[in-house]
Amino acid sequence: MGLLVGMAMLVGCGQGATQRHPMPAPVPQSEPAVVQTAGGAVRGVVAPGYRVFDGIPYAAAPVGPLRFQPPTPVASWPGVRDATKPGLRCIQDTNVDPDYGRPTGEDCLNLNVWTPDGASPSSRKPVMVWIHGGGFLNGSADIYDARWMATQGDIVVVTVNYRLGTLGFLAHPALTPDGDIGNYGLADQQAALRWVRDNIAEFGGDPTKVTIAGESAGAMSVCDHLVAPESAGLFRAAILQSGPCQAQADRATAQQVSTDYVTGAGCTDVAAIADCLRSLPVTKLQDAPLYVGFGPDKLTGPVTGTDRLPTDPMTSFALGRASKVPVLIGSNGDEFAMFAAIQFLKDRGLPPYPTLLSDTFGPDAPAVAAHYPPYVFGGNEGQAYAAAVTDSIFACPTDKIASGLTHTGPVYAYEFNDRTAPAPDPLKAAPFPVGASHSLELRYLFDVGGAPPLNPAQRELSDQMVAYWSQFVKDGKPEVSGLPDWPQFSADGARARMSLQTGQLTISDDFSARHNCPFWATLKGAR
Repeated sequence: MGLLVGMAMLVGCGQGATQRHPMPAPVPQSEPAVVQTAGGAVRGVVAPGYRVFDGIPYAAAPVGPLRFQPPTPVASWPGVRDATKPGLRCIQDTNVDPDYGRPTGEDCLNLNVWTPDGASPSSRKPVMVWIHGGGFLNGSADIYDARWMATQGDIVVVTVNYRLGTLGFLAHPALTPDGDIGNYGLADQQAALRWVRDNIAEFGGDPTKVTIAGESAGAMSVCDHLVAPESAGLFRAAILQSGPCQAQADRATAQQVSTDYVTGAGCTDVAAIADCLRSLPVTKLQDAPLYVGFGPDKLTGPVTGTDRLPTDPMTSFALGRASKVPVLIGSNGDEFAMFAAIQFLKDRGLPPYPTLLSDTFGPDAPAVAAHYPPYVFGGNEGQAYAAAVTDSIFACPTDKIASGLTHTGPVYAYEFNDRTAPAPDPLKAAPFPVGASHSLELRYLFDVGGAPPLNPAQRELSDQMVAYWSQFVKDGKPEVSGLPDWPQFSADGARARMSLQTGQLTISDDFSARHNCPFWATLKGAR
């Protein structure tokens, strides 16, 4: 899975087999480190400028009879619970692991809370809830060290773990005969948002000022929350970073794939499928059912046409049927270049260009080849291929989402364009640059352990992005004194975007033309 390998290389390269970015020495204080939640008291770490509380359970362990069930309330605990280290990550494929060496387990429904210095129950600071990416197959909350958002942005940040892969999204009707098929991971996220509503004030956050945010699969989750009935009212703004929200499975597809998966797992007695699946060793469920194509990859994930997610978000956006909230949305200029480079390095070369296009675009391959001839890219077929997938899977769907969401609230669009963004060293051996590729903007918002350092110009861009993002969380507008004005996106007008790059931030209005979006809109089943 290229998506997962790319994320692993970004955040795992050089990290070793230990933990998140090391924290500074705790400040010797006691009371600020203890916060009372509905489940009991937790003790976190007080560090210069911020506090962090790790591994707080927001739902009961989904084990035994609770496996393949929506999350249930967590039992209260006596005394003060240790919240100084991350909780378990959810079960995932650790062969492609963006958080090397950290343990996984089913008892993983936990979250981390970062607060700025001075946050108290009376401070009522705005809150950002971060949903991690990883193709709904990998990733965890503890990768995202949110100290910059807390200290520079003066907001509370919550990062969330949720069930992944089979345990999060298996859509077999025997498990949920009432019709609420699959989507356990999405239900986990909703439970985490309810926990934030009910508990965040004790950490100094304002439960009425919650922004949901995510990248890649996390952004796809945000798309789902914008249309999911049970998510309504749990947030007042949304941030979507590089989210291919069109890559969602419908119920019939997911149910068929899940039925075949269950048969392959050895659960063939129709009357006992649910019991069989709940009794299997978790190692038997590590490989996930894959529902939808994502370029050359396949993903699992949320299922539409279900009780929890009745409608496809792309359709809902086009019809103006989404939560009426401000949205900040964008993509990266070279999204797919990293994946193409990884494929080149892994296979010691790429297939011939016609084969690449045929494998990815099927009968549309000749038309794609005509619009993306390698000579336009200096004869580099890998770069031409990366551009085609970037435009079809990321850029143009993002443009379409932004346009649709203008019907339900203000939209602020961006493109991350630092073509020299730090990327894992192995990718430098590819015969083309990865540029501003998928996930590389994360290094500018979070202190991602093990990632290459930012140079002074990139550090300045990081400060600017943190300022814009945190200001959007505060009032739904990325308006920052001393920085360029960020125009509101208009589907009927100039479709202006903020171009995030080193040197000088600029406003562009040629995104659709540069990424050939009119062409992609003409293809049958346009991506």
